[in-house]
Amino acid sequence: MKYYFLYIVAIAFSANIMAQEKEMPPKGGEPKNFTLPEKEVVSFDNGLTLVMIPYGSIPKATIRFSVKTGNIDENENQVWLSDLLADLLEEGSATKTNKEIADEMAGMGGNLNIGVGLHTSSISSSVLYEFAPDAIAVMADVLKNPKFPESELGRLKDNMKRDLSVRLSRPQAQASRDFYATLYPDHPYGRVYPTDEMIDSYTVEDIKTFYNENFGALRTTVYVAGNFDGAEVKSAVEKAFGEWKKGTASQYKVAEPVVSSEIKIIDRPEAPQSTIYYGLPVIGPSHEDYVALDVTNSILGGSFASRITSNIREDKGYTYSPYSSLDTNYKSGVWYESADVTTEHTGASLAEIQKEIERLQNEPPSQEEMDGIINYESGIYVLQNSTPNGIIGQLIFLDTHDLDESFLTNKVENMHAVTPEKVQEMTQKYINTENMTLIVVGDKAKIQDQILETVKKPLKQ
Repeated sequence: MKYYFLYIVAIAFSANIMAQEKEMPPKGGEPKNFTLPEKEVVSFDNGLTLVMIPYGSIPKATIRFSVKTGNIDENENQVWLSDLLADLLEEGSATKTNKEIADEMAGMGGNLNIGVGLHTSSISSSVLYEFAPDAIAVMADVLKNPKFPESELGRLKDNMKRDLSVRLSRPQAQASRDFYATLYPDHPYGRVYPTDEMIDSYTVEDIKTFYNENFGALRTTVYVAGNFDGAEVKSAVEKAFGEWKKGTASQYKVAEPVVSSEIKIIDRPEAPQSTIYYGLPVIGPSHEDYVALDVTNSILGGSFASRITSNIREDKGYTYSPYSSLDTNYKSGVWYESADVTTEHTGASLAEIQKEIERLQNEPPSQEEMDGIINYESGIYVLQNSTPNGIIGQLIFLDTHDLDESFLTNKVENMHAVTPEKVQEMTQKYINTENMTLIVVGDKAKIQDQILETVKKPLKQ
């Protein structure tokens, strides 16, 4: 009985402590800025740059060759040509087959990855630290001495067309295709997908011409992060690239996005849900308002605790995974809300999205809401960039958008400096529903009247 009584007292005491903890949660830690590790930058006579970042204790070196070219350098008849070029690079170099390259990289504890983006193309790997110089030699051979085998071109083009067909069967791809084409009608940003006929027209000569015009030392930066011998890496890069052609400097085409306020429905009869893309052109990361607009996006729809997500997902149950994005293009940007909503609630979902935008325009958020969103976003930002790959990715972002390192190192501080009134100002200044393009993929017969009643603009036929 004595022990039973003590047990009851202990439970009551613990319950009291837990209740107090619920009433007064522990104070969070002070926000910390992202700290960029010390790095060494070496410039070579032909224009190539080497950036070495000693970091961490894991005995591996992460290597990435970043070339300032990609889809942005394609013309209107070359969509995905740079992607096909990358596919052919994977087929081996003039001196080694793709199997020989794969075996060599595997023997170093890594594998070769080749990728293409809007602004940059890359060859990357992570290998055991002692093999960093050898990996650089193999990767440089792939980049400098492409074989571009014509025998593989037909197969790769067929694979690309199958991939294209699968993608365009999805409503999200259809909506994004027309959304970006509307905002960027005369720029590569607006040419998201090619046609089958375009892919069929590509030749090895087209690929070689694109390579010769856009690849070279002047556009290339070699990043090495992690653990490695700096002197050996520098020697390996000099040996591998010292005689490589200089090439031309990158010249990204600055886009002039269109504010169209267009409404378009892509008919998908009997679709149980509607896919919405709803947004407009905004500023790019080099603009002084960018960080404040980024915080505004997080509050409005860019995080799981955001207003639009809480409204149409948690409260209304119209959708499972809505989100807003702040796309970062060169000297420009796009804000948009995307959601797959139930067909019968298409108009209601748009109305709630508009309501949340207007509410933020008319009334600043509370400081408590601001603190919660900013603490979460700044914490994620620091964590995501605390790896060799993350650090390299951020340095490429700076280089792509002509930004100073202070953009990274002061970002957390700058996020916390954004006031509720600044968020209201950013919403008023940049997110105007009157200027927003709306693309909806869904059952037109069931959603057209809902959309027109809500948005009150003419429909593009």
